[in-house]
Amino acid sequence: MKRVDIDLNMDTVREALEPVREKIRPAEDAVRNARWYKHLMTVNRHRRLVREHCFRVGLYRQGLLHDLSKYSPVEFAVGAKYFQGFQSPNNAERMDRGYSSAWLHHKGRNKHHLEYWIDYALGEQSPLAGMEMPVNYVVEMFCDRVAASKTYRKDAYRDSDPWDYYRSSKSHYLMHPNTRELLESMLKKLADEGEDAAFAYIRTEVLHNK
Repeated sequence: MKRVDIDLNMDTVREALEPVREKIRPAEDAVRNARWYKHLMTVNRHRRLVREHCFRVGLYRQGLLHDLSKYSPVEFAVGAKYFQGFQSPNNAERMDRGYSSAWLHHKGRNKHHLEYWIDYALGEQSPLAGMEMPVNYVVEMFCDRVAASKTYRKDAYRDSDPWDYYRSSKSHYLMHPNTRELLESMLKKLADEGEDAAFAYIRTEVLHNK
């Protein structure tokens, strides 16, 4: 067979495809404006940030596996329905239903959440209490909080934001004293000295990863 060389001019190709693009552009815009798509992009961005933070301190496996349950039907459907963009959809579901089914599912499957570690304490009255979390999950919790602040604060984010949010909420946290002390030390380091100093401290002093 005789070889035929075709010289494609990309400007010509783009011009030829423009009518097709015009026809599908409304569908593309509809997808981008859909709440399920915006929620998906938010989850993906949050996971990417957590992954980057975890990698900086040597928690590669946790960085890759972080929050995968958010793609499960029970969590993703709620996130898509209640997506707002400035806060967790779980809060909107709570206001609507009185509880968050997505959060109840999520906290029982992700060990970086302090709520995963709440159990009955030993003793006669056996009140609920926070159990001491393994250090690697406390570090992942730190990475999660930093990423969440960046996700929702966007360009207004400051290194003090995760610490400020923690301080506004810590009174109702059921946390083991050692877990609380470690988390606060990392958040304060970030607020006072910045991200590079905080991650260096975590990598070398907390996790002892040289």
